[in-house]
Parts: sequence; C-alpha cells; structure tokens
Amino acid sequence: MKIAIVILNWNGVALLKKYLPAVIKNSSKAKIYVVDNASTDDSIDYIKRNFPDIYLIRLKDNYGYAEGYNKAVAQIDEPIQILMNNDVAPADNWLTPIQDSFKNNISLAALQPKILADKDKTKFEYAGACGGYIDQLGYPFCRGRLFDHLENDQQQYDNVVDIFWASGACLAVRKKVFQEVGGFDELYFAHQEEIDLCWRIKNAGYNIIVNPQSVVYHLGGGTLNTLDPKKTFYNFRNSLFNLFKNAPDNKYKKLIFIRMILDGVAFFFFISQFKLKHAVMILKAHKDFYKLKSKIKRDSSFKITQYYYKKNILVDFFIMGKKRFIDLKKLT
Repeated sequence: MKIAIVILNWNGVALLKKYLPAVIKNSSKAKIYVVDNASTDDSIDYIKRNFPDIYLIRLKDNYGYAEGYNKAVAQIDEPIQILMNNDVAPADNWLTPIQDSFKNNISLAALQPKILADKDKTKFEYAGACGGYIDQLGYPFCRGRLFDHLENDQQQYDNVVDIFWASGACLAVRKKVFQEVGGFDELYFAHQEEIDLCWRIKNAGYNIIVNPQSVVYHLGGGTLNTLDPKKTFYNFRNSLFNLFKNAPDNKYKKLIFIRMILDGVAFFFFISQFKLKHAVMILKAHKDFYKLKSKIKRDSSFKITQYYYKKNILVDFFIMGKKRFIDLKKLT
C-alpha cells in the first residue's frame, strides 16, 4: 500500500531543519512531499541543498492549511496520504501500524497516531493527544487533553478506538474519501478544519480511529502560538462554522444561540484577565461568521444525529473539576 507524507510549510525553515531529518529517517516506506505556501525564507533552498530526493510542490501564494492541502492532495497520487505539520517528528516504526490499519479495514477513512509533546515527551500534546471527540455544543476535547489540561502518557489510552475527529497535526486519510467529501473547507483557512472534515467523513458512513501503536512528537504552535489572538479568532469562528455546517437541522440554530451566549461569557473572561486583544477577536469571529454564513454549505445527509460524545464538557471540566478524559465515565 503506497503512502505519501505531505508536509505543508510556510516560512518554516527553522522547523524543517529540526524535524525533517527525523521524518526522513523513520519513513523509508513512504514518499515524502513538502508543499510550500509561497515561503519568503530559505525553506526551498534548504530542501534542495540538503534533501534533493524530497518531492517539492511550490504554491504561488500562502493558501493556509485548508486550501494548501486541498491543492497538494489533488496533485499526489498515493492512495493513503499523511498530512503532517512541519513541527512533527515521528518515532521509530510509526508507519507500520498506520499501513496495517488501512490494509485491514476497508471502511477506515482517517487515522491519527498518538501525539506526544516534543517539549515533554511524557505528556500528550494539545493538538489531538490520543484522539478527538466533540460535545453537544461543538467543544472539542481529546483522550489525554481536556481544554488546556494535558495528561501524562502512562499508556492509559494505548488501545485502538473509534474517534470523532483525527488531528490535523498528523492526519492519515484515504485520498478517495478525502475528495469524495470535498476535502477541507477553504473558508476555514486554519484551525478546526480537520473537525469539519471528519464530521463529513462520519456523515458519509466511514470510520475514523486512533492507533496509539504509532507515535509522533509535536512541537505545537509552529504556525500560530496559543497566545496569538489570531488563534482565538480562528478557533471561535471556525467552531461556529462546524455547528452551522454539520449539526442536524433540528438542532443547529439552538446550538449556535447557546454558543453565542457562552462566547459572550468568554469575552468578559478575557476582559477580566486584561487580554483585550483576545476579547476583540471573539467579536471579530462572530462578525466574520455572519458575514460568511451565506457561503457555507450545509450537509443535508446527517447520517449521525448523535454526533456528540458528551453533552456538555464545560460542566464536567469547569464545575465538576474533571480534568482527565478517563474521569468522563459516561460519554453520551
């Protein structure tokens, strides 16, 4: 089974220097592509000088994560493509569990490995940890990460399980299914587009899993740091996109109304913390959501009306004090 590793890059020469050698060393079974979003740094020259066997796809503009990967996947022939951030280092033998999973399950459309923090390899990493889930209001959480609380990896989640969304930091996907459901929604630009993609994959009747026998290490924040107000903007806006696009007809308007109220609470929380730029970004996120709403295409199939795995993760985390995924005894 042919596999492509597809690394999107924008002005990331420092990250390529640090992480690309590990990708090459541990990925002899795959063809490696670097897709460059019109970098103005030394990224292209660095790759040409040091890794002439890597396949380069040069885009004419910075298309962001969503459109950048859509353009790349269309040009790459391998049936299994691993979309990987440029700040990810895979562990030894990480490809074999991925290959075996796709080979043994024809209904499997997407997969993520266990993602640990490169800065502290004993902990799960924020962007996906050990598999993604979603609550009724569209708040994402993971095995090993609830909101900003990261668990230590003690092999407590080392079983292969179905998940709702696989992390875009290292997302293995069948090209055929990716294109069947329309790829990434380019309105998102960056952040949470993988949740939207996986929601549509689920609606189409396919499976998504995490295989923790495959391990990668992720720096995180390589493109947008968690402290960057732009990240707040994309997360709040794109979370509204997810609900508007994919929640069932009899629920989405009510859910968006509730989210508006809760986002207002978040706005005043940022004000109380003197994080004024983040507060402003919440307002901009809502303004942009309503501006672009007419361009959003809703999925009318809705094969999975019970899309959520927890009615309200906010209550469990902030009121009940449950900080670990393992403490969420009832997921429905």
